[in-house]
Amino acid sequence: MSLKEQLLSDMKESMKAKDTVRLETVRSVISAFKKQEIDTRKDLTEEEILTLVSREVKKRKEAATLYEQGNRPELKDKELQEMEILQSYLPEQVSEEDLRRRIQEVIAETGAEGMKDFGKIMKTLVPEFKGKADNAQIKELANEYLN
Repeated sequence: MSLKEQLLSDMKESMKAKDTVRLETVRSVISAFKKQEIDTRKDLTEEEILTLVSREVKKRKEAATLYEQGNRPELKDKELQEMEILQSYLPEQVSEEDLRRRIQEVIAETGAEGMKDFGKIMKTLVPEFKGKADNAQIKELANEYLN
């Protein structure tokens, strides 16, 4: 079952179960990918839908942080709950330990010796961990090893 079919199926199940939070969350993602399909005038691929879902997760994470700073715990909790629902559609995230190990391997393979070789490392790592790790996390850890 494709991710698109899974989302549509989960929307129906959420309606039947009267799970409003899940229903709203899934509807927002479906709405986002339908809008993008209309804008681009083509059906989205599985990879594009995954990218869209991870973008939505990132939005929820940022909103939760802002609500926490604004002392709005009830809204923060709602955003975190939605984020968890969305993360269930993403592939399993790679652990920081595995990511660190792979960064060290890539540095050894490419012979990187500083920030001037940062691009080489990112060029290898980003496609490899697409959807499995946040690019910001990859960048942060790569910087740590190159400095």
